[in-house]
Amino acid sequence: MALNSYFLQGSKSEQNLVQSLINEQLTIYGVEVYYIPRRYISQNTVIREVIESQFDSAYPLEAYIDSYEGYGGQGTLLSKFGIQNVDDLTLIISRERYETYITPLIKNLPNIELTTRPKEGDLIYFPLGDRLFEIKYVEHEQPFYQLKKNYVYQLRCELFRYEDEVIDTGVETIDDEVEQLGYIQTLTLVGSAATATATASYVSTGGITQIYISNMGNGYNKQPLIGISSSPAGSQNAVGVASIANTWIDCMTGLPDNKISAIHISNAGAGYTEAPWLTIQDPKGTGVGAAGTVGITTYGSVGVVTVTSGGSGYTTHPTFTVSIPGSAVGVGSTAAHGIGYINAAGIVTVAYLTNAGIGYTAEPTITFAAPTASGVGMATGSFVFNETVTGQTSGTTARVKEWDAVNNTLEISIVDGNFTNGETIIGSNSGAKFAVRKTNTDDLVSGFAENEVIQSAADDIIDFTETNPFGMP
Repeated sequence: MALNSYFLQGSKSEQNLVQSLINEQLTIYGVEVYYIPRRYISQNTVIREVIESQFDSAYPLEAYIDSYEGYGGQGTLLSKFGIQNVDDLTLIISRERYETYITPLIKNLPNIELTTRPKEGDLIYFPLGDRLFEIKYVEHEQPFYQLKKNYVYQLRCELFRYEDEVIDTGVETIDDEVEQLGYIQTLTLVGSAATATATASYVSTGGITQIYISNMGNGYNKQPLIGISSSPAGSQNAVGVASIANTWIDCMTGLPDNKISAIHISNAGAGYTEAPWLTIQDPKGTGVGAAGTVGITTYGSVGVVTVTSGGSGYTTHPTFTVSIPGSAVGVGSTAAHGIGYINAAGIVTVAYLTNAGIGYTAEPTITFAAPTASGVGMATGSFVFNETVTGQTSGTTARVKEWDAVNNTLEISIVDGNFTNGETIIGSNSGAKFAVRKTNTDDLVSGFAENEVIQSAADDIIDFTETNPFGMP
């Protein structure tokens, strides 16, 4: 049978009518997605592998959800390495809308390939699931040449698997999809400088003045427990706290010896008439050999130092001095001194005496050393998500993931180089400026992954950081 003579079967007007009807249906039955083109920043010249890509623009576009029964693919999988989502989505968009709306906007953008049609590798933001999908295949011949023309693109998409792409479209609902994805480093920064303060109590008689180490021992992988015999007067027992150093290297294994470098005084005690016994116990059972002795005074020593303000901006544990005591009758005097320990935010949390002094008859004054790190006191501003931060000494760059202004911690990704402790970093958009106190290169944000659990379990079986299980190196 011949074709219907009342229709031209492919005239421009008939094709335009079909396209207009399809466009209208998409605006009625569709959903507004965002089309996000991929910019190819750098590629491997041999096999054309994409080394670096960026998504920095997004365009709203109506699309019909062809996956009417739900997501396709394998769904959510539980593997030995965590939970993985493998969802597929099929969308239909208007060919005319893409060519007259998207193409003119992206054809002059740098590093864009194939602007005349949707291309594999570009992203689609699907608002109903608040998800990013990557276009894996573009079908442009289905339906097949109705009135001798194609009117739609069918986009077969898979859930986007983030690697190190830069996603900075300026649309918050899109950009925050990758806020906690990928490899993330954590920088502990130095806040505005403030000197710590503390108060001290004194002990009138029989307090510990100093703990002497006669043997540093070795193998202390965990802070040992310090035991000091009880005061015979039963009034105040002394308390000691050990400090471990790994600056000594075993000549046989080439690994740190983990010796006890010092035993500080947390409480000098009172009522001791003779030097108490000192015991050192390693709760992990690997440390051996450490020993020490205790000295006391009957002429007044500082008992306990209490931190009243932790200050801020410290990058190392600060020392403190104690005001000179008045001379007790018949003896000389010795000024006490000690050290404060800081937390990850550079704030002093506790203070210990390294020498409790002799001759104190009243509560003395405690003076902490001021913060001295490079950039301290210059901390300004607040970092913003996705901006670039640059180290002023190392030249290292990275993208901001999350900024915690309370604890001065900055989560970053796409790190190019290595930040150095003490250097100042500056935000490209915010102008925020802080000094780096500590760099943590471990991935602290892992979503569903069990990386740390697997690593800890493996270390319990074979841990090369402690010893070589297969013999001498």
